[in-house]
Amino acid sequence: MFTISRRSALSATLATGLALALSATAPAFAQVSEIRVDYATYNPLSLVIKDQKLLEKEFEKDKIAVRWVFSAGSNKALEFLNAGSLDIGSTAGAAALIARINDNPVKAVGIFSRPEWTALVVRGDSKFTKVEDLKGQKIAVTRGTDPHIFLVRALDKAGLTEKDVKLVLLQHADGKTALVRGDVDAWAGLDPIMAQAEVEEGAKLLYRKAEDNTWGVLNTRDDFAAKNPELVKRVLKVYEEARIWARANPDALKKALVTETKLPEPVIARQLERTDLTNATITPATSETILQAGLALQKAGVVKPEVDVKAITAALIDTRFAVTAK
Repeated sequence: MFTISRRSALSATLATGLALALSATAPAFAQVSEIRVDYATYNPLSLVIKDQKLLEKEFEKDKIAVRWVFSAGSNKALEFLNAGSLDIGSTAGAAALIARINDNPVKAVGIFSRPEWTALVVRGDSKFTKVEDLKGQKIAVTRGTDPHIFLVRALDKAGLTEKDVKLVLLQHADGKTALVRGDVDAWAGLDPIMAQAEVEEGAKLLYRKAEDNTWGVLNTRDDFAAKNPELVKRVLKVYEEARIWARANPDALKKALVTETKLPEPVIARQLERTDLTNATITPATSETILQAGLALQKAGVVKPEVDVKAITAALIDTRFAVTAK
């Protein structure tokens, strides 16, 4: 048996209250020991951030480790996000929209570039000169990515659908290999592998339309954004630092990408020619590009008619975490 004095009880009460107050004002990410972020060859800024260890420096004092996860395409980044094995993933805007339509709880919170990163590619000796020529032909594509969405829209404009061609489902790099080997007649390409096919293999871009390339967006999950808003903001802040550095140091950017991708400088130069890094945040123009892609896919029959594409686009895009452009 023991007793507690009034003074001791008061001290204990004050200590408990102070602990609760401190916990209430602690950072929302206080319990996070690791953040999982992707890097991808189609996202130049991710390679800069990884190479310069910018995220590691940002979270060092918070004792938050950074785990880098490679994304071979938007489909992989979205797959990882849905599985909870990735916290921040880079994809095409339209790919994120399709994922959201299919109940993947992703949220687009920022952008990394406005690229022309996809086109329909054929071999240099190909007899095909227009999209209509691809009717009945084999086309390599990675489903659930911007190149796939671009292909669907290109076929629709030519009066064709996916049923009029023979889709060969391959990851981007394998699609390029299949084209070069002659296993397929065309490929829905993606930079920098598409640039490599042009520069090193003499491939031709059969069909280009820059405005049908949706922007590169940074995504997280609904639950992660709700629990860790400050952490998301700080990741976007680091991306903004990388964007400013990349624009100020184009030669160093090119060299960094050559080092990371192991691709020759002319290939990276071709990729960067088609990559606009002047945009810092999601804008109404970003949203409109994604919305129009969704509506086009609905018109082509890829998205069901009853889907409210406009409402889901609004649910996908969250600008609360935006950083100030410099």
